[in-house]
Order: sequence, then structure tokens, then C-alpha cells
Amino acid sequence: MNAINVKTYPDTLAHQVAFLGLGVMGYPMAGHLARAGHQVTVYNRSPAKSSAWCAEFTDRENKQQRLGQAPTPKLASQQADIVFCCVGNDDDLRSVTLGADGAFAGMKPGAVFVDHTTASASVARELSGTADRLGLHFVDAPVSGGQAGAQNGMLTVMCGGEQAAFERAQPVGMAFSRAFTLLGASGSGQLAKMVNQICIAGLVQGLSEAIAFGQYAGLDMLQVLEVIGKGAAQSWQLDNRGKTMVADRFDFGFAVDWMRKDLGLVLDEAKRNGARLPVTALVDQFYADVQQMGGRRWDTSSLIKRLK
Repeated sequence: MNAINVKTYPDTLAHQVAFLGLGVMGYPMAGHLARAGHQVTVYNRSPAKSSAWCAEFTDRENKQQRLGQAPTPKLASQQADIVFCCVGNDDDLRSVTLGADGAFAGMKPGAVFVDHTTASASVARELSGTADRLGLHFVDAPVSGGQAGAQNGMLTVMCGGEQAAFERAQPVGMAFSRAFTLLGASGSGQLAKMVNQICIAGLVQGLSEAIAFGQYAGLDMLQVLEVIGKGAAQSWQLDNRGKTMVADRFDFGFAVDWMRKDLGLVLDEAKRNGARLPVTALVDQFYADVQQMGGRRWDTSSLIKRLK
């Protein structure tokens, strides 16, 4: 079971919503929607995960709350005002939105599709155009905060799309978020997530080199991290991953395989827009080294392993 921490939910009207994709992020995100009082129908490629989710989040004392599961994205989305989605990549996203059993085929006119997948900006624009032709709305809304952020309902959501569609989705999405922000037209959310991943790649490599250097120099790195964390070197990565890197623990958080997928999106976009990303490209290759070491599912802070 995926534990959900106590959270105070925003005071908003209950909506009929759907959630497509119950992975490590989607499962707790959908759970927060249910606990906030929304009527949630879920879809997952593995029906057993949908059944487990319904069993976990049914409020047996609140007879008004209705949770359900559906065998296809189309059926899950038919009654929803807002359809949330969190799947793996561009192809997965197309598979749950398009075609006879896709969500777009079942959504009622004017409904909003909110995609939390980290995908390409081009697929966001493509699906936004398709949704518009069908009388639907599409918001690309990738998230930052990792599995812990999803479980605690404290994700940062970066959105692209129309203002009106965003304003309908934002108060509902705050059930699992601490910030839910519109950054521009369709695709802007995905581009902002790429900026986020560029920052993280450089920070983790710098932290890895710093810790490895200090260990080779014979310093007490837990003490050093405590000291420099009060100065200009402070970062989320130092605060949350520094001690576990020193302890050689990499069994939690955002996996190397996922980071390489994200950095692939970044580097593809850079080829299109002309941005120069020498450090990001280098760190991407360092993550390839970690994969070769057997670290495909290690946390991204495992970059330090290739330095020892």
C-alpha cells in the first residue's frame, strides 16, 4: 500500500474526475483526489492495481463518496469534468488519449484533460490541437517533487494551456499539490519541467563530486554537509540526498532510468531550439555509466557511485 500523509485539502466543490495511470506517482495523486471528496474513477493497464486502489481509498463511513474503476480510458472518462493522467512517455500518453478506447473518445464536450506525464512539448501541442478539434481542453502539467511529494500531496505542477481550462483544473489539482502554476501556452509546462531537470542534473553531479572529494580527503562528510548546508552551497539535493549519498543508500526517490528518459527529452528539445547544454549532455552520459553498473532503478543521487 502507498501511505498518504495527513493533508489539509482545499475547500472546493466536489467534481467527477478520472485518473489514468496508477504508478508510483499516480496512485497517491489519485488517492488525494478521493480524500478531498471528489468522485474518482481510475484506469490502469493492470486492473489489479485499480482494484487495490479502490479498496484502499474507499471511505466506508462516507456513503456519498463514489469510487470506481473502468477497463478502458474511454469508459473511465465518460462522466468526468476533469481527466487527470500520469503515464510513462509520449507513446503511453497517446495510447490512453487517442483511438476508439482512448479518453478523448469518451470525454464529454468541454471537459478538461490534465496530463502529468513528463513528455515532450511536441506531443503536448499535438494532443492540445486534437482536443481542441473535438471540443475538449488539454493542459500539459508535469510535476516535480518525486514519489515523496506525490504521497504527501506536495507536488509542484508546471502547466501549459489555456487560462480558462487551467482555472478549472487548478483548485482540484491542489489536492495533491503545493503549487499549480500556468506558465504559458500549450507545451510550456513540459518545457519548464525540462528546465527543472537541467538544474537537477548539474546539482546532483556537483554534490556527488563534492562528497567524493571530501571522503577521499578524509573529512567527516556528515559534519561538512551540516556546515555548508547553512551557506551558499545549500540546496534541496544537499538537504535531502547528501546524508544518504554518504551512507551509500540509493533505494528510493526518482530512478536513473526515468532521469535518462527526461534528459533525452531535454537534449532533443535543445537540438530543435539551438540551446547549448554541454554539462547536461555530459551528466546524461554519466547516468548511462550508472545504468551499466546495474543502477537503472537506483535514485538519481547514485551518480556518486561512478566516482568511487
